[in-house]
This record gives sequence, C-alpha cells and structure tokens, in this order.
Amino acid sequence: MILSESVFREDEKAIYKLRELYRSYGYSNYRVSKFEEYDLYAKNKSFLISENLLTFTDTNGKLMALKPDVTLSIIKNAVADDKTSYKLYYDEHVYRTTSSGDGFREILQTGLESIGNADIYSECEVIMLAMKSLRSISEDCILDISHMQLLEGLLENCGIKSEDMPEIFALIESKNVPALRGVCERKGVSADNTEALCRVTSMYLNMAEGMAEIKSLVCGEKMTAAFGELSTVYEIMKACGCADKLYLDFSVVNDMNYYDGIIFKGFVYGIHDSILSGGRYDRLMERFGKRTSAIGFAVYLDRLERLESTESEYDVDTMIVYGPETDAEDIAAITEKCLKNGTVRVSNVLDASIRYKKLVTLD
Repeated sequence: MILSESVFREDEKAIYKLRELYRSYGYSNYRVSKFEEYDLYAKNKSFLISENLLTFTDTNGKLMALKPDVTLSIIKNAVADDKTSYKLYYDEHVYRTTSSGDGFREILQTGLESIGNADIYSECEVIMLAMKSLRSISEDCILDISHMQLLEGLLENCGIKSEDMPEIFALIESKNVPALRGVCERKGVSADNTEALCRVTSMYLNMAEGMAEIKSLVCGEKMTAAFGELSTVYEIMKACGCADKLYLDFSVVNDMNYYDGIIFKGFVYGIHDSILSGGRYDRLMERFGKRTSAIGFAVYLDRLERLESTESEYDVDTMIVYGPETDAEDIAAITEKCLKNGTVRVSNVLDASIRYKKLVTLD
C-alpha cells in the first residue's frame, strides 16, 4: 500500500525523514523509559526547556517524573571512558508545558547525540546533520551558530569576573545593547572593551562575513582556540555543501554550567521560534561524573504545528452534500469518482466550518 504524504501531520512527516537521515550516517536508535526519578531533572532544571515537571509517586514510594527531556536520560546511562563512544538518535515523547503555557502536553521530539571522543570531525558531522535536518523540513531555513568559549574569552579579556558573566550573557542573548553599556559602565569596563562587547552583541552575519568581522577581536588562548574551531567548522560545512545558510550570531547563548563549546539554533520560515537547538555539553557530562565529550541537538516537532497551520488552506478537496431522497448507491459511486481527484468528505448537512475546494450537491 502506498501512503500519501497528505495523511501525515507535519511532525509525523518530519520524524520519518529525520530517522532515515540519521540512520544513513550510522546513528543507532535509542529507546528510553517514559519516566525517571525526579532528582535527575530537579538537579538539572536549568538545562531543561521547561522547568515544570509532571510527577507521581511510584509504588515503592519514590518520586518519579514523566520525562521532559531525553538527553539527560542518555547521559545518565552512558558508559564514560576513552574507549567507548556513542552515535545515537531518538524519537520519543516528552512531557512538558508548551511555550504558550497552556498546560502539560505529550510532545514528539527527535534528536541525536554523539558522546565520547568527539573530535572536530564528529562535531562537524553533528552540525552538518542539524543543517540537513532543517532542510528536510524546509529549504527556507537558517542555522545560527555561536561559541561559548569565544564569548567567555572575550569577557575575560574585558575584565568581567566569572560571577558577573551570567548577567552579561543574558544581555547578549537579548541583544540589549543599551543595558549592556550600563552594566559595563558600572563594572568599570573600558570604552574600547565596551564597544567590542556591543559589537559582538549586535552582530548577525553570514559565516564568511562574521568570521572576518570577529577576527580582529580575537585575543588570548581561549578566544584563539574557539575561533580556530569555528573556522574549521565553516570549512567543513562548505565542503559538505551546508554553509550557505550558516550564520554567526553570538546571541545564541546557553547555560555556562552545561555548555562549553559550539552552540547553535535552527529556524525555518513561518515559525518565529527555533525548531532545533544543540551544542557541545562537556560540562554537563562532568556534572554526571563522566569526563568525556559530547555534542548533540534536539528538533522540537511540536512547533511544526504552526507550519502546518500556515500551509493547510483546505480541510478537504471535495465536499459532497446529499439530500434525504438521494440513493445510497449513487452517493457511493460519485464519492469513488471524486476520490480520484483528492480527498472527499460526505455529509447530509453542509458544515460551515469545513473548508473545501469544490462542493457537490446531490438531491
């Protein structure tokens, strides 16, 4: 039986495309339990998209939570040594509140993780698959990329103390240049360093222009290493044919307690929120006592509902309305004929809420 794409929702279509993409690069499917002990999430709430957890008490008295995230479960169960590496993908339901705050929902999410010995190629492979994931959903897409170490190095060079960095990161993330100037003035940051921070905060350029722009600000071991890493990523992305929609945007910021390298967010036209987010999270591995590298991303398939609503103009191609005296065999014959031209809805009343291309009335 051949299935038409029209029978699938946008998230369902995406899941099969992404599953095929990840398997083609040798990633294995990973399955996790629907719930974990509450402490796993409570200790890492700031890592989660939503800090709200759906909890229950198990029969043994333990407080459990329906999983709001898959990455934490994968990390918890991963063996961490220099001889073991994982290339995993998942498509799982997670349970959390949506961005609109309209209660808990069961959300289909997919993503992949590369854990252990994540060298520069492994890193680039994940970023390349992030771009290909976006393109499988829509060719009208972009991937914004940043680097936590480059930002940290810049703040250190400007004399910003580590305890003040979260406040600065929040202003960079919101691109709030006036407030950033005010904080720099209070912290005694020099005029030149303040301008450098404001310049980085305002920056949004394609990767080639962005790398040329940031190069003059690179100073010190940490920034130099991060800049070199970004340069290598860009060259490899060009070789993979994935660099044309790659943009440098330092407002892409994640929690310093978890992320310490390249980070990125993906967007498609028609949805104002990012539908993909990821990065290198070696610090998160360390929090679990696992001294190894890791990079991955998640695709938020629930947000594709907005894409579906903008693309779906009609509920049905043909609406057939029949009267009380219409012969049932005639209705069936006409329905079968109309099915050759698309979808059909048959009713004995004309429902004003149904959107249709063509109306067929049978008396």
